[in-house]
Amino acid sequence: MAKEKARYFTFLLYPESIPQDWQTKLETLGVPIAISPLHDKDLSSVEGQKYKKAHYHVIYISKNPVTAESVRLKIKRALGDKSVAKVQIVVQSMENMYLYLTHESKDAIAKNKHKYSKHDIAVLNNFDIDRYITLDVEDKDDMLNDVCDLIDDHNLANMRELRRFLKAHGSEYGMPGIKVVNSVLRAHTGLIRLYFDAVYQERKYGRGDINKETGEIQD
Repeated sequence: MAKEKARYFTFLLYPESIPQDWQTKLETLGVPIAISPLHDKDLSSVEGQKYKKAHYHVIYISKNPVTAESVRLKIKRALGDKSVAKVQIVVQSMENMYLYLTHESKDAIAKNKHKYSKHDIAVLNNFDIDRYITLDVEDKDDMLNDVCDLIDDHNLANMRELRRFLKAHGSEYGMPGIKVVNSVLRAHTGLIRLYFDAVYQERKYGRGDINKETGEIQD
């Protein structure tokens, strides 16, 4: 039976099982890689043990579809025979996997897992999560509605204001990177322009008779 092949993989690394220059050695593999902050605050379910063994979560993007075993062998050759035991194909969305690096994915939040800083994520060989996020039609529609709500709720009058807002606050509203947002808005420029124009008109003519919460015209 042929082994399953994929391009997106994830695995764990433990500090005591990898060399001191492990990130440099991983970089020499020449594929995009994202590395989580050190997970040293994950609560343990083992009696008498407060935290799980400290570890890193790693996302590995293969150039072509390969097996998990071939990725495991590459990691072992780069970092040593005891560096990695199991490599898994990313079966969930890449966005969710990336968010899990800091426990900001929905499942991690639901389980109240310790949140790590996204500023401590290390990326190698031009890893860019926006390249690996794929959206279906329903996802795109939901994102479009969310963007329209942001424009309306925060009185954003043009694309520059929207872009600055997303850079500063996008993650707070569950929005992906600006590249992904742009790819969705590109097909709906007419609708977005109408929203921007409506905000501009309200600014220009000072529609103080509009209830900001309900959108109703007040007497």
